[in-house]
Amino acid sequence: MRVPKQERQQLLVTLLKEDPFLTDEDIARHFSVSIQTVRLDRLECHIPELRERLKSVASQQMLGTVKSMQAEEIFGEIIDVELDDKAISIFDVQDVHVFKRNGIARGHHLFAQANSLAVAVLDDDLALTVRSSLHFQKPVRAGDRVVSRATVRKETLKNKSTVVDVLSTVESDPVFSGEFQMYRTTKKGG
Repeated sequence: MRVPKQERQQLLVTLLKEDPFLTDEDIARHFSVSIQTVRLDRLECHIPELRERLKSVASQQMLGTVKSMQAEEIFGEIIDVELDDKAISIFDVQDVHVFKRNGIARGHHLFAQANSLAVAVLDDDLALTVRSSLHFQKPVRAGDRVVSRATVRKETLKNKSTVVDVLSTVESDPVFSGEFQMYRTTKKGG
């Protein structure tokens, strides 16, 4: 059943507030319309394309927030961060990130995204990875958008270390998970 244009556009605005990661393709599937229809709806609603939306949100939220690293040191784009609690980043896999013979993303790129997110989420001037436990669950390919979510565990370990769990997904399917034990200069947590 097709939704009338005006109603669809109102639903589009609500949908993007709930999930800013949606691509035009995701939205087209959601409303059972063409990608061109989604682009026209976005244009009429003055909603920029995904990359511009995320850059705008990221620059507003990141301004002066991350302490443990410089913006140019971060692998992927951090689009949301609540220091010492949680953070989200995205990484668009391109041809340069994959093996030529099979098109699968090289693991160090997924690790780099997760590790830099684990560092960035900590409210500290210095945060370093002490140990990590990684699990690659599903191959990632060129064209995939990897969304990583970091969660800081509330307990603090000995020697000022904190554990950060990271889960990376492509279209809501888990592709990578990691547990990062992080050294920090100040002791936080319980």
